[in-house]
Amino acid sequence: MKTLLHFFNQSVEKFHDNVYLWENCGDGYQGTTYGETHDMVYRFAAGLISQGIKKGDRIALFSEARNDWVISEFGILFSGAVNVPLSVRMNEPEEIRFRLNHSGARCIIVSGNQISKIRQIRKDLPVLEKIIVLDEIPLTSGDELLFSAILSAGDLFLAGHRDVFDETVASVTPDDHANISYTSGTTTDPKGIILTHRNFVANVEQGYSLIDISERYTTLLILPWDHAFAHTAGIYCFMGKGASIASVQSGKTSHEFLKNLPKNIQEIKPTLLFSVPAIAKSFKNSVEKTIRSKGPFIERLFVLALKIAYFYNGDGWDRGKGLKMFLKPLYSLFDLILFSKIRSAFGGRLEFFIGGGALLDMEFQRFFYAIGVPMFQGYGLTEASPFISSNTLRRHKLGSSGVLVANLELRICDEHGTALLPGEKGEIVIKGENVMAGYWLNEDATRDTVKNGWLHTGDMGYMDRDGFLYILGRFKSLLIADDGEKYSPEGMEEAYSTQSKFIEQCILINNQHPYTIALVVPNKEALQHYLSGAGTNPVSEEGLTAALRKIEREFAEYRKGNKYGGMFPQRWLPSAIGILDEPFTEENHLLNFQLKTVRGKVIEKYSQRLDFLYTPAGKQILNEQNKLAMSVQLSGEIEPQ
Repeated sequence: MKTLLHFFNQSVEKFHDNVYLWENCGDGYQGTTYGETHDMVYRFAAGLISQGIKKGDRIALFSEARNDWVISEFGILFSGAVNVPLSVRMNEPEEIRFRLNHSGARCIIVSGNQISKIRQIRKDLPVLEKIIVLDEIPLTSGDELLFSAILSAGDLFLAGHRDVFDETVASVTPDDHANISYTSGTTTDPKGIILTHRNFVANVEQGYSLIDISERYTTLLILPWDHAFAHTAGIYCFMGKGASIASVQSGKTSHEFLKNLPKNIQEIKPTLLFSVPAIAKSFKNSVEKTIRSKGPFIERLFVLALKIAYFYNGDGWDRGKGLKMFLKPLYSLFDLILFSKIRSAFGGRLEFFIGGGALLDMEFQRFFYAIGVPMFQGYGLTEASPFISSNTLRRHKLGSSGVLVANLELRICDEHGTALLPGEKGEIVIKGENVMAGYWLNEDATRDTVKNGWLHTGDMGYMDRDGFLYILGRFKSLLIADDGEKYSPEGMEEAYSTQSKFIEQCILINNQHPYTIALVVPNKEALQHYLSGAGTNPVSEEGLTAALRKIEREFAEYRKGNKYGGMFPQRWLPSAIGILDEPFTEENHLLNFQLKTVRGKVIEKYSQRLDFLYTPAGKQILNEQNKLAMSVQLSGEIEPQ
């Protein structure tokens, strides 16, 4: 069995002159080869050892995506230490303080953009000894060191103590800890997921059983690099095949990142992209906005083209079969005159997306499949390193989370732990070498989650008879009716916010009540344009009434006999709608770092509102609380289309 160190060195030996890392520091993308990366990693690892880092020490990594992120991580691993990656989305001092103190990190590697967050809490970090700053900025204390200084110290150490360095590298085993990745802590203190060298290498090998990556592949790694999905799928899987990864120009703000993204895609021309629903929605909105800008004729043509493509593609596995084959010439024509032009916005080389992180709505899947860059749903979780299953170019069925990776056992179990048959719904339980070593300093949580080697995911799903896995949502998020029946709302929530341009965010709630409630963040811009187009003042009584009725009708589309009448069981459709006057964001803690809604905090924040929505007055869409929230939403200026 290999460690990540063996895996890295083998890749360097085999692909020495291939470009591994692409980075744009403002003057275009520059490539760094596998050989050059190797030299930097060795210098940095030796520098860490020269600073007293010992095998098993924890070192935090707190930086935006960049070449130095990869060099730092491998430097940590080659020094025998353990990487504790931190999300740059964290802004609350307590969130950062907890992770550093709980992990016992002796050192942190931090970018210039994030250093102020560490300086702010420095006095509350008694175990932390050194702060290594990636950028050449003024240092403010004796425990701060520049990354360049560590590299120079590494040069001296390698020149005088190469034997010590080699012994350290040789001492690392496949079962040693490589990474402690913290959960978002949406309900309790975050848990530190321990992943070993073998966990990662095994999961990469499993991933290769589904997806072919060649040396020619390049990806723009859009997701945060501390994210388990991006980490394994990008940094490690691409490395093992001699392919290359590029970072997005991050800038100093998230706005700069988003501004740079389309330009960077054109520059890198990726062959594969990794996505999550939030990014998928942004891409889809951008495409639709571009189409609208071309005028009504092109917009109608595009809608027709999508209808033809949706029917021709089916669910993927039945694409072009039966009577569908007669539509191939028409679909090919639309692809030539429309879809190929859209693909050029993704650089022209993009073959497909892999989507993870949360359930991807079927509308997204059909949309991207239609335009010729399929977005294949996968499934995994950090505790599994993270790959469990995925759809692929070779084998896919839209709506599913794909087929299992190799060398993995999976069961669907009932509440008693009994394995169920294909088609029966229960908890997803897995076993394989990719299953985590446990939770750091949390034996109780480890025992509750990993039992006899089986990882209990907490996710509900089923396997169909063709071997495709379907994910239905988290057990902790279930709607529970007053008669005890349960249902996962995540697919419904995604459908509402995806299929209606008037609903920006939505969460469904039912905890043993007679009916389900929807808390809704409306799409302000869409409603403003809708009302203005009808000649109605958005903040007048007439305008507020029209806006609320429009939201009500959007939900009514899922009732029997309407547009989406067969998508979901009728009993779980919301009977009361609460309009919110602010969105779910990371700043108000209603979204976590992975941009998932923190259900418990939403329920806590709006507890009184929920009580009102279970009254006869609250059940009426035109109640005063809804009018007030809608007036706040619609009072801003209309943005130009």
